[in-house]
Amino acid sequence: MATLDIVTFPEPSLKMVSVPVETIDEELKTFIEDMGETMFHDSGVGLAAPQVGVNRRVIVYDPHAAEEQKDPEDKTFIALINPEILSKSKETFISEQEGCLSVVDYRADVRRHASVTVRAMNIDGETIEFEAHGLMSVIMQHEIDHLDGILFIDRISALKRAMYKKRRLKQLKNEK
Repeated sequence: MATLDIVTFPEPSLKMVSVPVETIDEELKTFIEDMGETMFHDSGVGLAAPQVGVNRRVIVYDPHAAEEQKDPEDKTFIALINPEILSKSKETFISEQEGCLSVVDYRADVRRHASVTVRAMNIDGETIEFEAHGLMSVIMQHEIDHLDGILFIDRISALKRAMYKKRRLKQLKNEK
C-alpha cells in the first residue's frame, strides 16, 4: 500500500466530472487500498478519487466516523464505486465547520440534507443501496460532489468563496 498525494484547490482536475468505473480489477483494488491508507494518513473521514488526481467515480469513507468512542487504531474503510444519490430528505441542517483535504486551511458551515439514499457498487462488484443520516449523509454528499466536480466551497456564499480563493492564491504565490 502507498500514500497518495492529495491535490488541492485550485487544481483544475478538482472541477472535472469523473468518469464511471467500467471494470473492477486488481489495479483498481490496489488504488482503493491506497486511497484508504491516504484518507487515514491525512486524518480524513472520506476521500474521492479526484482528490488524488484520478477522475474516476470512486470514494472511500470511514464507516466509524460518527462514533463518539472510535478506536484510533481502527483503519477500516468502505469503498463505493460509481456511487449516486437516489434521493435526499427535504429536511436539511448546517454541517458545521465542514472541511476538505483538498481545500487547504479552510472550514465553513454548509447546508446539507439530513439523509440521503445512495446506490453504488462495492469492491466485489455487487450493487448496494443504503440510507445515510447525519454525519454519514454529509460524507456521502461531500464525496459524491467531488465526483461531479463540486467542492464544498461551491456550496457557500459567493463572498466567502471569493475571500477563500483570494487568500489561497496569495498563499500559493508566497510559496513560490
